Amino acid sequence: MNKPASSDAPALPAPSTPAEVVDEFLRLVMIPDPQSASRFTAPGIRIRFTGNREMQAPGDTSAFNAKRYAWVKKKIERTEVVAGGTAEETVVYSLGTLYGAWPDGTAFEGNRYVDRYVVRHGLISRMDVWNDSAEWLLVRAGLAVP
Repeated sequence: MNKPASSDAPALPAPSTPAEVVDEFLRLVMIPDPQSASRFTAPGIRIRFTGNREMQAPGDTSAFNAKRYAWVKKKIERTEVVAGGTAEETVVYSLGTLYGAWPDGTAFEGNRYVDRYVVRHGLISRMDVWNDSAEWLLVRAGLAVP
């Protein structure tokens, strides 16, 4: 009989800063494990994804990405915490590039992204996501030039 993986794995330390909360959330979302990522979100989280799409949970973003990409991951270049944040509310940015494959299997990399998070009392209460995918899709469709 197999033991659950969690019983064999050492416990990871809990994220203690807003930047660590965001980084751990993103690590889990990219697995993808949106259910575990939800542990780092506040009830009533507001998510605005590319194209001004409103979503309610990390699973919504994973489902959207499953339709847009064969697979996609983030290469996080840096996590920035906005000065003046408090334990009550802090703004955190994650910046980097996306890499993966389009639905037809064509690989891509270097697709810029910026995510903005509001972390309130240690949980993500707001998430805004921007990236260059729409522009790249226009180029692939012959509707724009690189």
